[in-house]
Amino acid sequence: MARAFVAVGSNIEPEENVRKGLTRLAARMDVRGISILYRTAPLERPEQDAFVNGVIEVETALSPRDLRAVLRSIETECGRVRGNDRYAARTLDLDVVVYDDLEVSEEGLVLPDPDIPARPFLALPLAELAPDMALAGDGRTMSELASLHTDNDMEPLAAYTKSLRETLCHGS
Repeated sequence: MARAFVAVGSNIEPEENVRKGLTRLAARMDVRGISILYRTAPLERPEQDAFVNGVIEVETALSPRDLRAVLRSIETECGRVRGNDRYAARTLDLDVVVYDDLEVSEEGLVLPDPDIPARPFLALPLAELAPDMALAGDGRTMSELASLHTDNDMEPLAAYTKSLRETLCHGS
């Protein structure tokens, strides 16, 4: 079994769509951890509604490509329509960002996600779930990467996160 981390985000009815997507994910594999979810400003599109972002830890027997395919099917089930605009508003975004210590650079799949060091809504949740895990190809731990983001405008959604953990998480 592999230890994988999945980024989750939504800015169209985000609380409803994140819950719906994670419920579907938990029905397909073992959810071991859910980071604090945060309300965050949209990248490159300040006119859009805020996002809810976080990271989920799963245990899976699926390959990275097969996991990605499952995530895409969940997005579609939750009303996601993918277009060419990578900054478009979305009902649900699920992306594999770390898969064990695997490094992959293929068409449509890059692991670990190269944006982890630069994006606090990835680095901080990963540090919460796996503080001592080194980023493959980089060597810095998730805690070290998170420490680069002391000045951020992310609003923690503690009560919402607690309710998700209580219903979906099988971790210790």
